[in-house]
Amino acid sequence: MRRFALAALLLAIPLGSRGSEQDALNISNRIWQIKMPYGTVMNPIFEAAGSGILRTYDNGGDSALWTGHYLAAESYRYAVTRDIAALNNIRNALTGIENLRVVTGTGLLARFYMPTDTPYVEAMARAVQDGSRFEGTLNGAPHYFIAYTSRDQYSGIMFGLSVVFELVDDPGVRTRAANEVTQHLNFLIQNNWNVVNPDGHISTTFWGRPDQQLAFLQIGRQVNPNSFALLYIAHRALYGAEVPAPIAVEIQDPHGSYYKFNLNHINLLRLIQFEEPLSPYRAFYRQAYDMLRGATGNHQNAHFNMTDRALKAPDSIRDGETASLLDQWLTRPATNVWVDHRGDPRYPRVSEDRSSEW
Repeated sequence: MRRFALAALLLAIPLGSRGSEQDALNISNRIWQIKMPYGTVMNPIFEAAGSGILRTYDNGGDSALWTGHYLAAESYRYAVTRDIAALNNIRNALTGIENLRVVTGTGLLARFYMPTDTPYVEAMARAVQDGSRFEGTLNGAPHYFIAYTSRDQYSGIMFGLSVVFELVDDPGVRTRAANEVTQHLNFLIQNNWNVVNPDGHISTTFWGRPDQQLAFLQIGRQVNPNSFALLYIAHRALYGAEVPAPIAVEIQDPHGSYYKFNLNHINLLRLIQFEEPLSPYRAFYRQAYDMLRGATGNHQNAHFNMTDRALKAPDSIRDGETASLLDQWLTRPATNVWVDHRGDPRYPRVSEDRSSEW
């Protein structure tokens, strides 16, 4: 029953007047049809807003991160609905995530990959300029992949793989998810928590992020306790009390690098949920989360609100806001259009690229 507790939360929040299951299905179908040309999530770029004419894709720098979120979303859907289409989407996304590792040839997680004969050459233009494009093979076919991988990408896929393992009861799917977690953790541990690229360049490190290291090891303990349970316990003894420190630093700036708050929510969610109820370290983890929620609780973010519900209890005000925010999101156009209001007196500028209306 515990494995389905999170999914049940989705049923417990009323959808309001606009939201419906069909809306969710339409979004899922659109993601698969136009946002995953090679098995991982990318942003399509159209000739013009509303034209429906696909020109190319963006550079896929965050493809691994959002594929992990997509994997989690389809896992929640499957746990609630038992829809075979959701299970197929999970399997396809798992293949994409496996390919992100296999294509590099070293165990590194790539940001994105695509065949070398792709018609979407613009998607790789920036990667060629900054030197992050490499070449590998998948099933014997030559592929490009983008490396110089960030911590964001690892957080996204580890979150998605953990949710799959928790909520999906298909043995083959759970085995694949556990194997991917094991492969990525072994790569990071063998490289002393550094992200080492095929050219030997270290693009980032997890040193100074006890919250993220412990979240990954917690997930490792979840899916492969024989390999990671003792390692997590030892690591927790050394660094568990330090988990609040990086969160305390990041909340000092609620605007810059806003993506950090998404990473904090997904990592702390897994870290806290799988910690033993009587663990003395649970208090440190909750302290970190309480600081995070104190900084973001008024940001009108449905994703953050759902994390809060998963870690706490039903709350009519917060949960009502969540349903309202999701309804409002449905009124947005399907494509983004760049609008520049700088210099418009209706939006007084308070700092670089931020107005008082934000």
